[in-house]
Amino acid sequence: MLKGLLRSQAFFAWMLIAPAALYLMMIVAWPLVETIRLSFTNANIGGESYIGTANYEKLLSSRKFSQTVSRTFYWMFLSVSFKIIFGLIGATLLNAAIPGRAIFRMLVMPPWIVPIAIGCFGWLWLYNGHFGIISGMLQYVGILDGPFEFLAYKNSAFYSAVITDVWVGLPMVTIFMLAAMQGVPRDLYEAAYVDGASRWYRFRRITIPQILPVIITMSILSIIWTFNSFEIIWILTEGGPRSATTTLIIDTYKMAIANFKFGQGAARAVIVVSLLSVFSLVYLFALHQIKKRFGAV
Repeated sequence: MLKGLLRSQAFFAWMLIAPAALYLMMIVAWPLVETIRLSFTNANIGGESYIGTANYEKLLSSRKFSQTVSRTFYWMFLSVSFKIIFGLIGATLLNAAIPGRAIFRMLVMPPWIVPIAIGCFGWLWLYNGHFGIISGMLQYVGILDGPFEFLAYKNSAFYSAVITDVWVGLPMVTIFMLAAMQGVPRDLYEAAYVDGASRWYRFRRITIPQILPVIITMSILSIIWTFNSFEIIWILTEGGPRSATTTLIIDTYKMAIANFKFGQGAARAVIVVSLLSVFSLVYLFALHQIKKRFGAV
């Protein structure tokens, strides 16, 4: 019987996935369980003791935390919206039959290829009020009377971080949209053209419906990636000025690592994981619906 079990396909399959499953348990499951445990303590650099749900009660009653949650969703909404809109426009332009199209397609890649840290340091230079090119150009055309530090004020710092995040994520969205557009059968466009359909009509009635699965998929993936974004905000502003760019990820890092309040940081991390789990479930549901309706992802 044991010999037959060893030869069974199911046993062989489990043996193949066992190393990967063990690895995932070590780097994902155990840290997650430990984070949940810490969230019910007042763990800090001096020790820990069990305090029940006090950390969660404090968060839910905190006006500052509710503002952080609202700011995170606003940051995510703006960034993802711009990525999808400009990605769709960029893909449409790159899909057009124009001379030098291959060169333009290559030029859209650098923000995606360049390491995020290096790109953000470049944006730090651009946003600098004294020697940054943006402030200099605005002064040259007469919009500004003097140097303007974009990252020194709450509103300008927030929207500057959004612009940088869009710059980093836009190439990937554009390339995926372009790949989807190239998969649309040319016969559909030719038939619509013969019938006298305008470019705008063909875009609305052919292009958008045909690439809708990719639009939905990229939107949800962008939501997850933008929600998790840490490097861009931290390099540009470290969550400032006056918490203007502090999102849930930044707030969790500050509480747990910078302030050594591991229990409160763990509670924030659990909330972040819970929200990301909801986004992931929405993503899986969307994939299922897309496959069910369109027959492909």
